[in-house]
Amino acid sequence: MIFLLLILALISFDWPQFRGPTGQGVSDERNLPLTWSETKNVRWKVAIPGRGWSSPVIQGDRIWLTTATEEGRSLRAIAVDVNTGAIQQDVEIFRLKSPKLTNSKNSFASPTPVVEGDRVYLHFGAYGTACITQSGEIVWKTKLEYDNGQHGPGGSPVIYDDLLIVSCDGLEQQFVVALDKATGKVRWKKLREGYQAYTTPLVVSLPAGDQVISPGAFQAIAYEPRTGKEIWRVKYAEGFSNVPRPVYGNDLVFICTGFQEPSLLAVRLDGRGDVTKSKIVWKLDRGIPRTPSPLLVGNELYIVSDNGIATCIDAQTGDELWRARLDGNYSASPVYADGRIYFLSEEGETIVIAPGRKLQHLATNQLEGPTLASMAVSHSSFFIRTATHLYRISNP
Repeated sequence: MIFLLLILALISFDWPQFRGPTGQGVSDERNLPLTWSETKNVRWKVAIPGRGWSSPVIQGDRIWLTTATEEGRSLRAIAVDVNTGAIQQDVEIFRLKSPKLTNSKNSFASPTPVVEGDRVYLHFGAYGTACITQSGEIVWKTKLEYDNGQHGPGGSPVIYDDLLIVSCDGLEQQFVVALDKATGKVRWKKLREGYQAYTTPLVVSLPAGDQVISPGAFQAIAYEPRTGKEIWRVKYAEGFSNVPRPVYGNDLVFICTGFQEPSLLAVRLDGRGDVTKSKIVWKLDRGIPRTPSPLLVGNELYIVSDNGIATCIDAQTGDELWRARLDGNYSASPVYADGRIYFLSEEGETIVIAPGRKLQHLATNQLEGPTLASMAVSHSSFFIRTATHLYRISNP
C-alpha cells in the first residue's frame, strides 16, 4: 500500500487545455501545496513579456501560453520549461498593423492554447488561429471570418479527434466551426443567430453519441462533433456576452446564460430539437458568475460571481447549500485538486476551501497580482499567471 501511494505521488498529469484534462477544472494531481506567498513555496517565478490572459497549458516538461507584445502588434506563443522556468520558445504567430484594445480587462492573447503531442493549437479570436510544432515551427495559419465583438478575443478552442472546434460569436456573424487540425481547413461550419459571446465549447461523451456543447447569446446548442448537425438547443432571453465554460456531470450540463442578468441552468442532454420547455431541470438566478466557470465536485456545484459571492449548490435539485462572500473580484475559474477547491481572485489572492455542504475555509494565499487567467495544475504544482509573471507553486 505504501508503495502504491509513492507511485501515485510520482505520477504527473498533463493540463492540455483550458480548465485541464476534462475541460472542467478537475485534477487528479497529488501532493499539492495548501499555502504559499511571494516568499513561500515558490519554486520559480519568470517574467513573461507583453500582455496576455490565456491560461498556461502543460504537456510533459513544457508549458505553453500566449502573449501580445509591441502594444498588441505581435501575437506570440511562449514555451517555458516546467523544471527551471526558462523560456524555451518565443514565436511570433500573427502581426497586427493597428490593434486597438476594446476592453481594458481583456488582452489580444486571452484564448488558451491546446497542446497535443508535437502540436500546439493557438487561437487569437478573429485575429487568427494557428498550429505550431513543439519546436516553434508554424504548421498552418488561418483567419476565421468574424469579428471579436465589443470586447476582443475570448473563448478557447477544443480538440475532438482530428478536429479543432471553435465558437465564433461576433457582433455581425455567429457560428461554430470545426477545422481539420492537420491543415486548418474548414471541415464544417454552422451559422447561428444571436449576438456576441466568448465561450469555450465542452465535449461530452454519452452512450447515445458524443456532443459538443457551445453556449452562445440567447441560446446554447449541442452539435454532433463530426458533422456539426444540431442535436438540441436551449433558449434563454437574458443572455449574451457569455464567458463561462459549461460543466457536465450527473446526467446534466450546467450553463451560465450571459452577462447582464445571468442565470444558471441545469439541462438534461437526452433531448432533441428545442428543449427549453422539456429538459431544464432547474434554474438559479442569484450569485451567478459572468466570467468564472462553474466547478462540479461529486453532487455539489460550486460557483463564484465576478464580485466574489461563492455558492455551493446541490447539483441535482438546484438547492443552495451555502453562500459566502470572498474577498476581491473574480475572472479565473476555480479548480478542484488534491481534495481541495481553489478560488483565484483578480487581486492575486487564492481562497482554499474543503468541498462539502458546509463551508470550511482552509487557507488564504497572496501573490503580487493582478491575476485574471485560470491556474493550471501539473507536476504536483500550481502554475499561476499574473499580469507580468508565471509562477510555479509547489511543496518543498
